[in-house]
Amino acid sequence: MSENQYLTVTALTKYLKYKFDQDPYLQRIYLTGELSNFRLRPNAHQYFSLKDEKAKISAIMFKGAFQKLKFQPKEGMKVLVIGRVSLYEASGQYQIYVEHMEPDGIGALYQALAEMKEKLAKEGLFSVPKKSLPKFPKRIAVITSPSGAVVRDIMTTVKRRYPIVELVVFPTLVQGDRAAQSIVENIYKVEKLGNFDTLIIARGGGSIEDLWPFNEERVARAIAGAEVPVISSVGHETDTTIADLVADVRAATPTAAAELSVPNLSEELLKIKEKENRLLQAFIGQIRHKQQRLLRPMDSYVFKQPHRLYESVTLKLDRMLQQFQQNSKAVLDDKQKRLDDTAQRLLMTQPRNQIVQSQQQLDFTKKQLLAEISRRYEKSRKDLLQATSELDLLSPLKIMSRGYGYVTEEKKIIHSVTQLTPDSLINIHFSDGVAEAKVLTIEEKKEG
Repeated sequence: MSENQYLTVTALTKYLKYKFDQDPYLQRIYLTGELSNFRLRPNAHQYFSLKDEKAKISAIMFKGAFQKLKFQPKEGMKVLVIGRVSLYEASGQYQIYVEHMEPDGIGALYQALAEMKEKLAKEGLFSVPKKSLPKFPKRIAVITSPSGAVVRDIMTTVKRRYPIVELVVFPTLVQGDRAAQSIVENIYKVEKLGNFDTLIIARGGGSIEDLWPFNEERVARAIAGAEVPVISSVGHETDTTIADLVADVRAATPTAAAELSVPNLSEELLKIKEKENRLLQAFIGQIRHKQQRLLRPMDSYVFKQPHRLYESVTLKLDRMLQQFQQNSKAVLDDKQKRLDDTAQRLLMTQPRNQIVQSQQQLDFTKKQLLAEISRRYEKSRKDLLQATSELDLLSPLKIMSRGYGYVTEEKKIIHSVTQLTPDSLINIHFSDGVAEAKVLTIEEKKEG
């Protein structure tokens, strides 16, 4: 064989890929199998395998197709896939390019619904305390399609039961790919306006696909986060959407939602009338009771003979007045008696005689004082003369006049011969003068 008869690997691979791509049976494959080697790659293409008991095929699902799935694929899950089979030239491996996938058996939407319920239940979104519906709302917002039986049923029921309420319809898409966004936007719009007492979200019955916007996570979170109480009425009585689970109140039908949102005005008026009658009867009863209480005192002697109220007080006042007069007369009589006694004693006292007597006493005392002064003066003079004489006897000059004197040396008084030395010059003092002498000899007096 010649060398030109040999193919390159690339040429063979391109030929095989061409065969795969041209085969009409491989362009639309419906395949069932079990997911293998599945590892979720967020926001990226997904690579995995599909297998059964005897074979396995590689699979790829591009990001755009994977984001449309209504459930979360998991390892080992049995699935139904739709795609095309082709060959990957770089590795020479054939694989299926998955365009659509759903769980085998229960269907994709039911699986997605179950997963969403499980997720939100774990977050506690279904168990948060529900808000109470206002008994007498003034404004009610209705999020639903502006056409169809649902909005007519709600308007008719509300008008029949409570025509004084203001009903505002927010036209909303309730089916299709844009329905969820439309529902969320209108919920936010109601919240932003902030002047609604109740919000009704309603839709008629349909398949799970038709009701799917009310199962989406963003719709559930918008309902759960709303400040205004929400009534959900989606589908028939047997249908239960996630919107029903997160709403404050779930109604089986739109008509039931309207009945839950407003009271029956005629019934309320009857209740008011009944309470009015009860209040009137109670008021009449109170008036009668008060009248009876008023009549009982009116029959009393206090109102019929009011002077009896102060009879005892008058008697007491008279007794006190008499006692006061008696006490006052006694006090005045006593004071008068004391005044008369004082006046009598004053007349008997004669102040002039007292003055004369006092003047005589003063003269006598003056004479006694002068005599005492003279006596004391004379005595003091004699005492002075005697003291002078005694002092004169003790005077050194008096002694010196009898022949005594004293010796000084250089103005120092000599008390002993021990203070002198031979040839010392001394002064001898007499009563009538001073003599200067010279010590010739000194002789000390011997004791014993």
